[in-house]
This record gives sequence, structure tokens and C-alpha cells, in this order.
Amino acid sequence: MPYQVIHFRDLEKLLKKKKMEKEISEALDFIDNAIYGAHNKGELLKQALKDIGWRNNGNLNFFDDRRYQYKGVKNKIGIESNFCFYEFILEGLLRLQIGYDKGKIAAGILLLNSLRSKANPHGNIVQIASRDIENLYPTISLPVTVVLFDLK
Repeated sequence: MPYQVIHFRDLEKLLKKKKMEKEISEALDFIDNAIYGAHNKGELLKQALKDIGWRNNGNLNFFDDRRYQYKGVKNKIGIESNFCFYEFILEGLLRLQIGYDKGKIAAGILLLNSLRSKANPHGNIVQIASRDIENLYPTISLPVTVVLFDLK
């Protein structure tokens, strides 16, 4: 599989309630096809999200007076991403949490690069991400899905 999906804090139940499971799956497949092997992943991601309706609602800001925006928002689900560094997990989660606390989103999806050093002593990337999310509770408490892309 080109990416791994890890749900936290019952996000899968929220997606089921909103009837978005298939839409999210199709969106992730579309994003993977758009960015795999490309160099300018950020711009391609924005275009892909626009093409599938995640940037069309005009409500991407999570601070009212600033330009801070999510990559995409649909049906109160926010998307954040960074395909360069897994370590963006902290900033991405904080950005999503701010919108959650302000009532702008009900949950978040964080797209990250799954590449880690083979010499990493902390386990595989799924174990690392799971441990990171659990260690950040209660500071980061929103329902969130982390999607780890294998971009080679």
C-alpha cells in the first residue's frame, strides 16, 4: 500500500457518521497519485485538494486575523500536511488542535512522509506515530487521522 492510515480518538466513527469514509479513501488515493514521485508536492497537493473540493469552501483559515490556513477543509474535517519531514507531526497537530478548539473543525487529517532511517531505534513509523499521538494527550485531544505516505 502506498500509504498507511492510522485513526486516533474514534475518528473512524465520526467519518462513518458523516458518511465520509469512501470520500476520504478516494481523496487519499487521488493525492497519492498526484504527488508520488513529484518534486513540488506542496503545490500539487493544493491543486489535488482543489480538484476534489477540499479547497473550495473559502473557510481554510484557522486564525481570523492571520493567513494561517489548512491545506483543505470539507464537512468540518481539516487537512494539514508536510511531505518533507515526519517531525512536522507536532506543528501539524497543533494547527489542527487550534481549529478544533475554536470550533472551526470537528477533526483533522495529517498527511506526513513515512520515511525514517533504518537505524532508527524507536520502532517502525506506525509505532512511532502512535506513540507520539498518545504522548501528546491531553494537550492534543482532537480526533485525528495520521496518513503516512511512502513517497520514495
